[in-house]
Parts: sequence; C-alpha cells; structure tokens
Amino acid sequence: MLCWGNASFGQLGLGGIDEEVVLEPRSCSFFKKKRILDVGCGRRHTVFVIHDGTVYTCGCNDLGQLGHEKGRKRPEQVSALDAQNIIAVSCGEMHTLSLNDEGQVFAWGLATDGQMGFSSTEECVRVPRNIKSLSEIRIIQVACGYYHSLALSNGSQIFSWGQNKYGQLGLGPDTTSKSAAQQIQSLNGVPFIQIAAGGAHTFALTLSGAVFGWGRNKFGQLGLNDEKDRHVPTLLKSLRTQKVVYICCGEDHTATLTKEGGVFTFGAGGYGQLGHNSTNHEINPRKVFELMGNVVTQIACGRQHTLAFVPSSGKLHSFGLGGNGQLGTGFTSNRKSPSIVKAAWAVHNVSSPPDVDDDYFCVKAIYSGGDQSFAHYTSLQNSLPADDFRNSVPSKRIFTLNNKIVCRWMNNASGRPSSEIIDEIDTVFSSAGCLNGSFLARSNDDHYKTSHKYSGINMNTSRLLFHKLIQSDHPQISQQVAASMEKNLIPRFPKSPPDIEAMRVYITLTECPLLSDPNNYVTLAIPFAASILRLEKTPLKVLENWWSTLEPAFFQKVVQLYKEIVVSLLQRAMSMMTISERRDYFIYLQTALKILEILHRVNETAGQIIHYAKFYIHELQDLIDIRNDYITWIQHHAFRMDIPITICTYPFVFNAQAKTALLQTDAMTRAGGKWSG
Repeated sequence: MLCWGNASFGQLGLGGIDEEVVLEPRSCSFFKKKRILDVGCGRRHTVFVIHDGTVYTCGCNDLGQLGHEKGRKRPEQVSALDAQNIIAVSCGEMHTLSLNDEGQVFAWGLATDGQMGFSSTEECVRVPRNIKSLSEIRIIQVACGYYHSLALSNGSQIFSWGQNKYGQLGLGPDTTSKSAAQQIQSLNGVPFIQIAAGGAHTFALTLSGAVFGWGRNKFGQLGLNDEKDRHVPTLLKSLRTQKVVYICCGEDHTATLTKEGGVFTFGAGGYGQLGHNSTNHEINPRKVFELMGNVVTQIACGRQHTLAFVPSSGKLHSFGLGGNGQLGTGFTSNRKSPSIVKAAWAVHNVSSPPDVDDDYFCVKAIYSGGDQSFAHYTSLQNSLPADDFRNSVPSKRIFTLNNKIVCRWMNNASGRPSSEIIDEIDTVFSSAGCLNGSFLARSNDDHYKTSHKYSGINMNTSRLLFHKLIQSDHPQISQQVAASMEKNLIPRFPKSPPDIEAMRVYITLTECPLLSDPNNYVTLAIPFAASILRLEKTPLKVLENWWSTLEPAFFQKVVQLYKEIVVSLLQRAMSMMTISERRDYFIYLQTALKILEILHRVNETAGQIIHYAKFYIHELQDLIDIRNDYITWIQHHAFRMDIPITICTYPFVFNAQAKTALLQTDAMTRAGGKWSG
C-alpha cells in the first residue's frame, strides 16, 4: 500500500513518523503481502478491509471512529468485528460504516446527528454495533457523508439516515435528523448500481447511467445548473447520454467516470479540484479536457482533491488542494490541472520478465478521502490487473434476472426449492427495481440510450428467461413468482414513476406466462392493467411510445392477452353472479377493454403494428346480445343514463359480422321500428 498526504493523526498508517505531511507516495510496511479489499477515509481516520474480511483502523479516535479504545498511528484490528466477514467500509467525517458478507451493517463513531442509524443519546459509539433497523434487509453498498449515511439493498431500495440540514437524506423538506434508516420512497422502482455521498450531498446512479443528486448545492456540486439545495432526488439531465458508470464525491465537489473512460467534474473548484485549469466553481458537469486522450478507469475524491488513474500509462494523476501533500507531487502547492503523482509507476504486463526491478508499482486500486490518498499496488514482477471502476463488483449489484441465476434456480429445484432460492425469487419479483434492471439491451451498450422513446430492454431476452423460469414441472417456483408479484410488486406500482428506467416493467411483465394463465387473470393480469390505467399522462405516453416500437409479435401478445381476458369475463357473465361479483365483473371488464382501447390507439398512431383485424373478438356474437348492447349504448348517450359497461363503447373489437348487426340495429332504431328477429 502506498500512502501520502496528511499524517498528523496517524491516518496514513505509517507509524510514529516525524512528518505531519507526506509529500510523495510512501510504502506502508504494515500491508506488505496483504491484499486490500476496501479502504474508507474519514477526515482524520482511515479504515482498511483485508481480503480475509478483517478490519484495521488508524488515525484520530476522539469520538470512537476507530472502533477500539485508543488512537493509533499504525493500523490495528477492530476486534469487535472478528466474527464478521467484512467486505466494504465507508467513512464520514467522524463515523464509520462497515458491511459484512451477509448484508448486515455495523456502525461506530460520532452519533450526535443520528448517523449511527440507531436511537442513542450517546455522543459517540466506540464499539461497532449492528444497525437493527436494516437487519431484515440485505444491504449491498454503504456510503457516508460527513454526518449522514446511506445504504443500498439488493432489492434496489435506498435508505438514508443522519443529518438532514441540507436535504442530504432525500426525504423531502423535513430538516430534522433521522436516527433510524428511512427508505427514499421517491426512488422506488429505479434499478441502481451505486450510491455516493460528499460532505452534505448525495448521489445515486442507475444501471443505465442516469444520475440523481440531492442535498447541499452551494457550489453547484449537484450539477443542476444552479446553487439551490435539493431535498428530494433530482435527475441530472445533462449527464443522461454520457454513459456514467461511477461517481465519487469530495466535500463540495463531484467527479463522474464514463463508460468510455472520460471524467466530468462539477461543484467547488476553489483549489483546482475540478481539474479545469481554473479555480472557478462549476454548476454544470464539465469534462476534464486535460485528461482527454487517456482512458481513465478509476477516480477518487478527497476532501478538496481528486485522483484519476490511467492504466495505459500506469500513472496516477492528481489535482486540487495540495497543502497537506495529498496530491503526491512532492510539493504542497495546489494544482489546477491533472499532475502526475510522483512514484515509479509501471504498466501491468502479464508477460513481464522475472528479473525486472521490483521497485516499480503497478496500481491495483486507488482510494482517497479527507486529506489522505492511497494506492494499493502490486510489484511489476507479480502484477495483477488494475481494478476497473467502470465494471461493477458482483457483490455490490442489485439482484437481477439473468440466464445464470434462472438456471441455478431450476437446477436446484428438482424437489422443493430451498429457502434461499425462495428468498431470492421473492426479492426479484417483489422489486420493480430488480425487474427494471433485468433484460437490458447490452449489445453496443444500447441500454444507455434509454429515453422516452426507447426502453433499453431486449424483449427476446425477457421472453426466453420468463419461459425458462415458468415451467409446469416446477410449480413451486411459479407459485412463489405469482405470490410475490400479487402481494408486493403490482400493488406498489406508482401513478408517476420517478424515472423512465422505472417504466420497463410495464413492457416486460406481459412476457411472463403467469399473466396469460386464466387462473391469474383476476390476481395478476387485471391488477397489472389497472396500474397502467392509473399512470399519469406523461408516463403513460412513455409506455405508449415504447409499445409503438415493439416488434409485432410482442405487441400482438399484449393485445391477445387482454382479448382473452374479455372473453373469459364475458363467459363468466353468462352464469349467475351475486351483486358484489357483478360489480367486480364490470370493473374487470372495463379495465381489460380500456387497455385494449389504448393499444388500439397506439396501433393506429404507429401505422398499424399489427393488422386492425387482430383486435377483433370473434366470440362476441356468442357471448353478448349485440343489438341490446347497442340500444343500451344509444340510451346512455341520449339520456346520460347511468348504465353498466357496453361493448359498443369499444367498436374496434367488432368483426364484420358484428358490425353488420350493429348497422341493422341502428337503421331500425332510427326508423322508429322494433327489432323482431
């Protein structure tokens, strides 16, 4: 491990050195032959996770942020976590969160703003404690602001707690702190890939590169073209098309990494931490042109400085505040443009000869926070490929459907599925976020082009996976999928989804064979249709746009489903029903017909995706009295009578024979005659 920057509290882990600042990267002997899994940097303390899941801390311990009794200048193991396999950490200014491999979160340090996540009157907590309010939820990522905390679940739920002075919790205009984890309901259904926090601002990044920001915005660190704080998550529209794959935050600035290896920065720039060769603040994301021509694969933000790694050269670049040596340039001056961190950097090369000089460093991963910087490295002789922050770590991903997972479920469900598989199925099919993150169009990164006209979904993938999953010889899997959708998924669909990426489920779910099962019409297909009808005008228009671009076979599937539901309902109507059953019957029938009406409108507007005759319900003449239905419809329009639903309200479902009967009835009615036949 190489480290540099502020060493005054021992936060670099170098032991009892004389210097208060380390101007150039220096190897920390403590970590020799240890593989680092993660590093969290607070203002004056640092936390290290080793590959075996053990946790070491060093630095200032005034408020218990080290998780043991005394301040340390050399890393010391946090013994209270000995029984845990820790996989990730994050540090606030004076508090720490850690995450174990079972998705449980532990917290310690300053507690005055609720950032610990549990009710406590203590000023600080010196021994790590489990956050009980999250114990029933599998957490996959944690992030700390100075005085607030975040967690992302495998079901794509984001939780926040702690200080909310600037709206950094994203819970609305309530300015009070929260001492228990609160779910950010306004983001439900969005498939997230990362959470990040700065001093008092927060970000969430979606699987297809949409960036939501909230909290403090005094310097434009939210990138929203103004300096107004936000109390609710707000979309950065300017970054939507940039294929953002990673975000990191400083105290008051933000850096984003794109799929192509470009870097955009915004927010406070007074020390040059934006890398634009100026000290101006930027209220909009601006590309760091000084790094153009290089493919950057890692970025990290300290309090007021930024690091960027370029694997093709093996070199690490830094810019921003340098007063504590955190830039690693050998000087304490600030840098307004990317400068090379001073070390014997080397490019990872699997074919390096065995007799090369061992004093070269191949970067594995970079970390930063406070005024300290770290680079985990391997020797050139034993080099490993550098981490690429553009590729997410599997353990940090939300649960999405893919072929590998479906095959595992099916192969392990020859008898009764295990409780683990049942829980996984429930997680995916209870979460719109998980389903919205599944079936992405990955060829040429097409899902990054998601817009109000393009869903970013590969419909063939959704069809194949759903049909592989729903099999007659695995009834218990099908039953669990149906139960989760009925109880948890469909009832939670909002009238106004927070983003277009939360809309994908409306086109993929109709590929699930369970909706086409007559036994599930009332419990799944009709409630699903009702949720579509509840959509506000703008999201409904998005759905109509997406329907209009479907291949005919997929579009026909939706039309056929609701035609069959209409027929099934009309067949039921021929039997005796109670008053309550008749009321439900009319609601169900109207719901199915209204969906068909929208689909018919889409079909006509799009120039006939399928032939108009595909909307005909040929069984109508055997199921209803068309002439009486028409007369009832006429009476309703003439006298505004409150009558049950009439099929004549939806004439596009009538075939030629039925329309002939309607014309004959109309002629007789207008002539004042009576129908005799």
